[in-house]
Amino acid sequence: MNWIERDKSTIWHPFTPLKGVADPLMVTKAEGVYLHTDDGRKIIDAVSSWWVNLHGHGNPHIAKAIATQASNLEHVIFAGFTHEPAIKLAESLLKILPSNQSRVFYSDNGSTAVEVAIKMAFQYWFNKDEEKKRIIAIDGAYHGDTFGSMSVGERSDFTKPFVEHLFEVDFIDFPNGENDKEVIQTFQALAESGEIAAFIFEPLIQGASGMRMYSAETLDKLLSIAEEHNIICIADEVMTGFGRTGKLFASDYLVNKPDIICLSKGLTGGALALGATSCTSDIIDAFNSEDLKKTFLHGHSYTANPMACAAGVASYELLITPECQDNIKRIAEKHIGFLSRIKGQRIVKDVRTKGTVIAIEIETNKDSSYFSEMRNMLYPFFLEKDILLRPLGNLIYIIPPYIIKNEELDLVYSAIEELLNKHSSTSS
Repeated sequence: MNWIERDKSTIWHPFTPLKGVADPLMVTKAEGVYLHTDDGRKIIDAVSSWWVNLHGHGNPHIAKAIATQASNLEHVIFAGFTHEPAIKLAESLLKILPSNQSRVFYSDNGSTAVEVAIKMAFQYWFNKDEEKKRIIAIDGAYHGDTFGSMSVGERSDFTKPFVEHLFEVDFIDFPNGENDKEVIQTFQALAESGEIAAFIFEPLIQGASGMRMYSAETLDKLLSIAEEHNIICIADEVMTGFGRTGKLFASDYLVNKPDIICLSKGLTGGALALGATSCTSDIIDAFNSEDLKKTFLHGHSYTANPMACAAGVASYELLITPECQDNIKRIAEKHIGFLSRIKGQRIVKDVRTKGTVIAIEIETNKDSSYFSEMRNMLYPFFLEKDILLRPLGNLIYIIPPYIIKNEELDLVYSAIEELLNKHSSTSS
């Protein structure tokens, strides 16, 4: 029995039907922007392996940091103990996060980073003996797949089997540029109820719902209203963090800063699983007590895993270099140029870009959701050209590692243009 057959008889893959899909590809090595398969293919990873990889696969600086740490301390319980990598990473994060952030709580992925934030917000008001139990979220949101994060995400076919188990949330419409005034008015009315504990949002870009982008000005107005009514603001920067929007954090585009920030994905440069939730000193103050009942009683077995933290420190060291920051600017400029090339095409319903993220929405007369049949054509089209793009329904997006070369980006752009031309001719 070969590796693929062994995989199929033992493994359940995420977001993958158990029937009617192609066999998974066997990756034997990854280097730079390339995934190497067992049949000798080199595939450009244009989506950073689910948006996590910042500096390319097999980065020697990160690999060395992990190896060194693994031979010294691989893991230790993080209740009652600490270690150098966790301290260094927290210090590093607080240097680049918005200046109002003062403390870091570790977890192990983006969804749990959001769970931590939600629980922090609810317990903040509980510890202060104040009745605030409602949360505002933006329609179309995706914050993860655990129950708290599902609760603050869009109600859809993704969550339908679990809806009766999710807590109620006040959803406001996505501010699309045309309805921003109405969205702000709705938010104002909810805020004035005095019952809102927190407002959670993906700043500037909603990732999984189709890379939907909205203005910093509108978000700033919502945050200003929230601050006026003493509502805790939670920024889910799991996808947008660490340079993806052009700045280190999407929150850097805002005048008003969030109280709590959720991080993961690029946190370790894509090398190991790690989550982090930062917060202000005001949030900390509500827990600053010898009373065990006011303690934040939350944790994970692998909280602040030393090897993951060491990878995070190494990734941070790469991120802040002039070379990496120049690469982020270069990719952003390349995306803008590509956008101008394809924007006028009839088959392109919309194209939008922010920093290193570009999204192309293809016109379709059929379902345009995640479950669009078009995805079944788009994904293999690019894969046959040795390019990994993972479309969201009829939407193609690129979120590359920052080390991608211009020539490699041009190969991805050319493949997209070929697809657009092919689709345009068949639909005319």
